Amino acid sequence: MQTDLSVIELTQKLLAFDTINPPGNEQECMLWLAEYLRQHGFEVATHAFGESRMNLIAHLNAKDKTPPLAFSGHLDTVPLGNAAWQQSPFGGDIVDGKLYGRGSSDMKAAIAAFIVACLAQRDNLQAGVVLLLTGGEETGCDGARALIDSPDIRLPQPAAVIVGESTANYPVIGHKGALWLRCETHGKTAHGAMPELGINAIYLAMDAVGKIRGFEPGPPHPLMKKPTLNVGVIRGGLNINSVPDRASFDVDLRTDPTIDHHYLTERLQRHLSDAVTITPLIDLPAVLTDGLHPWIQSTIALCQPWHSEPITPRIVPYFTDASVLLAALGNPPCVILGPGEPAMAHQTDEYCKVERLLESVDIYQTLLADFNTRLNK
Repeated sequence: MQTDLSVIELTQKLLAFDTINPPGNEQECMLWLAEYLRQHGFEVATHAFGESRMNLIAHLNAKDKTPPLAFSGHLDTVPLGNAAWQQSPFGGDIVDGKLYGRGSSDMKAAIAAFIVACLAQRDNLQAGVVLLLTGGEETGCDGARALIDSPDIRLPQPAAVIVGESTANYPVIGHKGALWLRCETHGKTAHGAMPELGINAIYLAMDAVGKIRGFEPGPPHPLMKKPTLNVGVIRGGLNINSVPDRASFDVDLRTDPTIDHHYLTERLQRHLSDAVTITPLIDLPAVLTDGLHPWIQSTIALCQPWHSEPITPRIVPYFTDASVLLAALGNPPCVILGPGEPAMAHQTDEYCKVERLLESVDIYQTLLADFNTRLNK
């Protein structure tokens, strides 16, 4: 049996696996982690959803009639980027109190922290805990979607969910939704020396991009503020001496829970006219738990000692697997809470502060202890 690893050692083990997505390759890391969890008392099930792609569900002290506390995290990471790294992206080196590596903040450190916290509390757990570890989150929650669509997987119905994404240990009650759309224009090709015989699809796309800059996705939300729109990619043309007959641009919309994505797409279609064909790429709803929910209030109070300023309701702009998982889990209350630095996600020389990592283990243990106390009342 493997001995218990410290949270730093376990984070370093996870960082050593290259799980850059694409292509993902989470399988090797998941299988190593599955064996580690089994040796420490977890009941583990793995779920393959493609070549070398894998999810993992692990239960500790599972009780048939008692809803568990769930922890959610993903093991895939984004690419390294074009800039040179000063620290090894897979080395797990600690320099000046910072633990470096791709996925350190987003979000392998959090996964290590909640595993270590669960193991530290395993003899005191009156209710079970469940770990929902996925691949493919970075490209639109692909692993989570595959998990809930699988006829062979019976998902738990937890009492509450903690998503370990990067919040610098600040409890966050929601995040914006994401609607990614591909907008295509179609023209007529012709020789570049006789453009009057064709219809230039790039010009049509440019007209549409100009129009979309004036499109308002919706009014400001009291907590999530104004929904946003960004054109992130544009494509068009095959060669310089032809009139392009096809062009496209991709739109990233970030929304709040009051915005219906289907209706939003219809509005945008009318705004751009039939000259543009719109195809959804990713459709992830916003997540927002009532800040007055008793478990949320308790979580905020228990996290307060680690923060000098009063904790207030906050959301984050990025999406998480909660977009896909919460409905399938019975819509339990959810907080996003992890040791990673939000500004470090996807950055060159990504790191997680060691101090934050150690704190997160204490925070997760505190929340586990409180969860058990509530069951005994």
